[in-house]
Amino acid sequence: MASRLARLARRPVAALFLVRSSRPVRQFSHQIFPVGSDHVKSTRPLGKLLPNASPYQLWSRSFSSEDGESADAVVPFMGESITDGTLAIFLKKPGDRVEQDEPIAQIETDKVTIDVNSPLSGVIEKLTASEGDTVTPGTKIAVISKSDAPASDTHVAPSEEKSEKVTPKEPLEEKPVKVESPKVEKPKPVAPAPPSKTSPTEPQLPPKDRERRVPMPRLRKRVATRLKDSQNTFALLTTFNEVDMTNLMKLRSDYKDEFQKKHGVKLGLMSGFVKGAVTALQNQPVVNAVIDGDDIIYRDYVDISIAVGTPKGLVVPVLRNVEQMGFADIEKKINELAKKANEGTISIDEMAGGTFTISNGGVYGSLISTPIINPPQSAILGMHSIVPRPVVVDGSVVSRPMMYLALTYDHRLIDGREAVFFLRRIKDVVEDPRRLLLDI
Repeated sequence: MASRLARLARRPVAALFLVRSSRPVRQFSHQIFPVGSDHVKSTRPLGKLLPNASPYQLWSRSFSSEDGESADAVVPFMGESITDGTLAIFLKKPGDRVEQDEPIAQIETDKVTIDVNSPLSGVIEKLTASEGDTVTPGTKIAVISKSDAPASDTHVAPSEEKSEKVTPKEPLEEKPVKVESPKVEKPKPVAPAPPSKTSPTEPQLPPKDRERRVPMPRLRKRVATRLKDSQNTFALLTTFNEVDMTNLMKLRSDYKDEFQKKHGVKLGLMSGFVKGAVTALQNQPVVNAVIDGDDIIYRDYVDISIAVGTPKGLVVPVLRNVEQMGFADIEKKINELAKKANEGTISIDEMAGGTFTISNGGVYGSLISTPIINPPQSAILGMHSIVPRPVVVDGSVVSRPMMYLALTYDHRLIDGREAVFFLRRIKDVVEDPRRLLLDI
């Protein structure tokens, strides 16, 4: 047995072993060695994995070629709920020089775009996958060579490689060609073309060259599925109100310079609505709850999802434990998550969860809309653009900066009375921010 294991230890094996960590996933091989082997280091006992294996341990080592001059770039772990993705684009081509941990390709998943990094510094020897392929964690997409010599520019993917041997053919024996005199025929009369049957009122379809068909991105597919599930699952109802932004805008104007000087971040209007939503959720805890089968789950914490539009689609990062955050903490976190979302570097964990969502269509000029619930939450607040409108104040008609608010909620769980009280609380806090200080 010992001699057989020793022979197995020297046999090259190319198996995949996925490790969840903050670093890129590399390829590993699994072999069973006697305890005390000098080739590798122990990782964990094998007894729990294989019965009657106490004399042996499970060993792992990084995979590379026999000469150690190349390594494989593989798709990394993409998150607990993500099993595969689409190879969207190669950032490098064969022959390009890359540094260790430099992105060489991007994988598009249902939620985020993930980089595939080079495992070492070297030259891309060849690509083993194609753009558009569906890949899973651990899939090899490229081979990186330590050699400084560039690879051939005429690289062909493995699926396209063909080895053909050209065999010279013997010259064919020439045969005499029989020449025939051409026959002269009289031209036949051409019948006139039939009149067009197209009716002058018949619609003309646009030519195909003015249309283009492209595959739907995975993120857009996921968004479409979730929105349709939301529409089919929830009893959606929307209630509206309007808020006078005068006092909140004045508060921001008066203290924005001091706020930025002290906290290093600009004071925006979003933090005022987030704080208002926290107090409203605490006053109406059913809006922060969710239906789970025949039960209702009430949360004693507030995790607010902030909808962020990116060039690749809508993402919803989450502010955790907002009830414990101040204005500065909220503004910093919103800026941080929005920057990551637009750069495509936001992680799955930063978008998971959330008990309530705020969507601000006003940044795009939306006057009023009906937002749709972000499953499995029970409500969403829609903010809109600030527009000067004539309103009655103390018996006089004056111009005030007004904003429409919309609350879409699951009517299976939340009654109209609770939804209206929730929206009124946000209106009261935004129109008089001093209520936040006095907790009234």
